[in-house]
Amino acid sequence: MPTPETVRVTLSRPTIDAALIGELHEALDLAERSPDCRMVVLQGSDGTFSTGMDFAEAVSDGNRDGAGFFALLRRFTTVPRVVVSIVDGQVAAGGVGLVAASDLVYASSRSTFALPEALWGLLPCAVLPFLIRRVGFQPAYAMTLSTLPLSAAEAAACHLVDTVADQPTAPLRRLTYRLTKLDGSVIGEMKRYAGRLWPVSDDVQRLAVDEFARLVGSPAVQRRMADFATHRRMPWER
Repeated sequence: MPTPETVRVTLSRPTIDAALIGELHEALDLAERSPDCRMVVLQGSDGTFSTGMDFAEAVSDGNRDGAGFFALLRRFTTVPRVVVSIVDGQVAAGGVGLVAASDLVYASSRSTFALPEALWGLLPCAVLPFLIRRVGFQPAYAMTLSTLPLSAAEAAACHLVDTVADQPTAPLRRLTYRLTKLDGSVIGEMKRYAGRLWPVSDDVQRLAVDEFARLVGSPAVQRRMADFATHRRMPWER
């Protein structure tokens, strides 16, 4: 049930494209304009939270630099509202970035989390600064290098997920009640202070965007993305 304290966003499509990034910014704008709002809640649909970049858009429109997506993740960490991801199912690639940049993550036991980018010849350039900030270097590095998915329990063990529950909305209800007791300004103060303790700097943003642009511009990567977008052919299939 919507409340004045909460802006809810349902990710109605699994992939992340320019339109979705714009819609998420609009939701954050609405939350910031609403003085009673304490929280922005993201959730997926049909057993999927998000599977990351829209390959068809990246191939056809040349929307490949990653700057818009990185800016969105960075805004999650600075907006003076609590950003919560409710996960019930698959999370992959850029979807892991949405989760990692969120303040709190509640997941069902059937949820899985994976970074398959290396299979395509890519790296999760925009995701890694936020994932390392959340879980530490080695778990983020292992997810990237192995491409193997984590179960919900494994994600909770490395702190990518805060709570695993049969009904992830249950801890959300407890959080909603608690946040009504806070002065709203405290949320912004906490995020500003945390950002100074563990910053994602402009230099990191430039590095991530430049590296992603270099990788995604490779003819081999472009071919693999086009094959998947057009024929649903995986990179190892010839």
